[in-house]
Amino acid sequence: MAVDHTRAPVLEALAEYRRTGRLSFTPPGHKQARGADLAVRQVLGDAVFLGDVLASGGLDDRLTRGRVLQRAQELMADAVHAEHTFFSTCGSSLSVKAAMLAVAGPHERLLIGRDAHKSVVSGLILSGIEPVWVEPRWDAERHLAHPPSAAAFDRAFAEHPDAKGALVTSPTPYGSCADLRAVAEVCHRRPVPLIVDEAWGAHLPFHPELPSWAMDAGADICVTSIHKMGSGLEQGSVFHLQGDLVPPELLGMRADLLGTTSPSVLILAGLDGWRRQMVLHGWELLGAALDLAAHVRAAIEEIDGMHVNDRADFCGRGKADDFDPLPVIIEVDGLGITGYQAADWLRGFRNIETHLADHRRIGAQLTHADDHETTGELLAALKDLAAAAPDLGPAPQVEVPSPSGLRMTQDRLPRDAFFGPAENVPVAEAAGRVAAEMVTPYPPGIPAVLPGERLTEPVLRYLRSGLASGMNLPDPSDPELDTIRVVTSQEQ
Repeated sequence: MAVDHTRAPVLEALAEYRRTGRLSFTPPGHKQARGADLAVRQVLGDAVFLGDVLASGGLDDRLTRGRVLQRAQELMADAVHAEHTFFSTCGSSLSVKAAMLAVAGPHERLLIGRDAHKSVVSGLILSGIEPVWVEPRWDAERHLAHPPSAAAFDRAFAEHPDAKGALVTSPTPYGSCADLRAVAEVCHRRPVPLIVDEAWGAHLPFHPELPSWAMDAGADICVTSIHKMGSGLEQGSVFHLQGDLVPPELLGMRADLLGTTSPSVLILAGLDGWRRQMVLHGWELLGAALDLAAHVRAAIEEIDGMHVNDRADFCGRGKADDFDPLPVIIEVDGLGITGYQAADWLRGFRNIETHLADHRRIGAQLTHADDHETTGELLAALKDLAAAAPDLGPAPQVEVPSPSGLRMTQDRLPRDAFFGPAENVPVAEAAGRVAAEMVTPYPPGIPAVLPGERLTEPVLRYLRSGLASGMNLPDPSDPELDTIRVVTSQEQ
């Protein structure tokens, strides 16, 4: 049956809602902006409120007989070669949890790359799944993790043949990618499903010069954040399914367990419109973005003290299998400053927001929305940063451990440690204790400490020195990290 990608069912239904002038005696209580505070309307604009309607009993009828959302999801699935697609208005943080719960249950094992996002760890805490951590490929020179290899997953399956499946993150927030086809083949020889956290890869299906994406590589479930590299609104996420290893009704049931009963039509409309935009114009838009990224990368490389990580840095033996050039990752340690200092200076003095910031890098994410005007401002600001760097003072030292020093033993299930008896102890006395909380440098949001891991001195020094240098640690119970939450001594 022919699929018409010029259609956008959610947007069309929203336009029809406005055209007919429906009078609602249902939530939301602002009643099409009429009840919203004037000051709020002046900042947000009435269009936000006019698009904020009930998904069922508003956008569609109470029995969803118009199949508005279902038709939009079917179009999205067709666009990325999936068999089934589910929309989420709670971000990929929800989507990845739903995927995990559809593959494994309490006390069952799931192979997971240790470079997983904190939302994956939250899924472990909620579900009681036992993680089998698969080591990323660590670049000891750059202190950077690339996705685990297919061989690493194969070895983990050999040691844990009862594992229910695997989860890999690709692309990473730094743009490095796994060989998803090879990882999928490792899983399917068992046969068990592969989940790909492809939150940073919404754009990948729409241009041939970008890395391959999960559905074409044979993955079973793929989670994608449309708001990251696409043009959806924040919290707009989709998860795709193919094959017969995970029943679609089961995945839908797990998602329903976690999701909201009041989905935002604004977010749904953004997902629907982005799919149409990419199918009709993605090749042209992303081709221009790739050309622009090449220009920006070359220009930054000419700035003394800066280096842009490229394919030669990220790919090769023992590193990533592929590379997305749109996350422009810039090393600034040659300027004698940290990424934290660079990000703060760019925001404070040039009104430039960067995405990533770590002890030696910043990330300037480019998308199809950028042009020579926006990147011109970025390049001018980076040149000014290079000139200002000598006056920023010596870079505070972040004590980054070796790759082996970052790893700690998982002594108990994350759920058991998180919900069990716990106490706060001074960080100076915490080495050797079992963590009862997560500690995550953010962004990119890869936990350095997981509940259930036995703390070590190198990791604690890394976090304390990082915090003193400007690292953002949003989740520990003590924001200053003078203390850390650990399993009580009686439970050690």
